[in-house]
Amino acid sequence: MTLLRNTVRSSPEMPAVEIEQFRPADVDGFLLMAAAEGWICDRWEFDFLLRTFPAGCLVARTGGEPVAFITSVKYDRSGWIGNLIVREELRGRGLGTLLMERVLSVLADAGARTVWLTASTAGEPVYGRLGFAAVDTVKRWCGTGKGGAVPPSKDGFADMLRLDRAGWGDVRETLLSAAAARGKAFHRSDGFIVVQPTGDGLQLGPWGCGDRETAARLLEAALAQAGRNNRVFLDVPVRNVAAAALLQGRGFAIRGSSTLMCLGEKPRYAAELVYALASMGSMG
Repeated sequence: MTLLRNTVRSSPEMPAVEIEQFRPADVDGFLLMAAAEGWICDRWEFDFLLRTFPAGCLVARTGGEPVAFITSVKYDRSGWIGNLIVREELRGRGLGTLLMERVLSVLADAGARTVWLTASTAGEPVYGRLGFAAVDTVKRWCGTGKGGAVPPSKDGFADMLRLDRAGWGDVRETLLSAAAARGKAFHRSDGFIVVQPTGDGLQLGPWGCGDRETAARLLEAALAQAGRNNRVFLDVPVRNVAAAALLQGRGFAIRGSSTLMCLGEKPRYAAELVYALASMGSMG
């Protein structure tokens, strides 16, 4: 059932725009637009988002055709906005802001007290005008797996939840459970890392640790799991200097950057515990 379906006009130059919930049939159209932008995203994200928080996944249509998309997800006290994209020839006419305002309303109604997103250079001023403030910078690091013997990993999901909550200030069980289920999780008493298949390579993340030694051991396990010469990438907060040092020492290089921003209540964000995000910018 559609939660939102309203006809609006975003500017005098824009034809009537209808906003409604994302339909499963819209995913292919979004993925084509995302691929043209060079984004790393997979269909599984939409399976997760549409199952977990369908009210926060919106599409704008003109003449029945989808022209802009946005997704969001609600955790316990926070939400995350991702996948905002507008058809190129319609940019600069207010569609992105319109979708942002709608999805922020949905998140607020669902009880989100803090809303996160990662912004491109072009998007940061737009989000700033909506009240978002920069919290950190996120660097995309790229490297390759090394292969070798993969160490065993004990069951440590409770520790994973505890460490992730210490880093982000919220309970994000749905996201961590989905990431661990589709990938390979390695746990230690004071850390965890997940290796996920994403795009044409492997993503490291979520990755959370209480100390650098634990992080180094988990990274070695993850690179062994990734396999020799396979492409590996991850999104890392700049304020976690230990993560950057570990990756530099293993031949990783920075291939992109975005700004981590939030709106609402100030989060209990501890960057030194967050070694990598759980998604490539779409869910935190």
